[in-house]
Amino acid sequence: MEMWRQVFQYKESLFREGILDAQFTQLQQLQDESNPDFVAEVVSLFFEDSERLINDLTRALEQKCIDFKKVDAHVHQLKGSSSSVGAQKVKNACITFRNFCDEQNIEACFSCLQLVKQEYLLVKNKLETLLRMEQQILAAGGAIPMIE
Repeated sequence: MEMWRQVFQYKESLFREGILDAQFTQLQQLQDESNPDFVAEVVSLFFEDSERLINDLTRALEQKCIDFKKVDAHVHQLKGSSSSVGAQKVKNACITFRNFCDEQNIEACFSCLQLVKQEYLLVKNKLETLLRMEQQILAAGGAIPMIE
């Protein structure tokens, strides 16, 4: 019961701090006995996508002649990926990033890239912790607490 309360409070804090949004709750509602690892699988795909896209973005911004259309395409993909798991702060950072791509503002794009990296590492750390806590509850035969 104590572990359940800790997970509930931890998850509540992620929503309160704006790290996760309602999309994450919808993901969790799609998980059931027939697909018990659904959320973990979607989240790990998000991690893979994000790391690849952040590397692509870093490379694209390091070019002598920056192709802002290419940068924008990567940011757009990252925004979609983060939206799909409810990684709200990453998604918001991507929205700002895309505006600076439109303006072809190199300095602002670089600082957005740093922000995106920072928000991504934060949500990755928090989601890994949350999934680990939930796994412990499931291993003990409990059910995962949901937040509406």
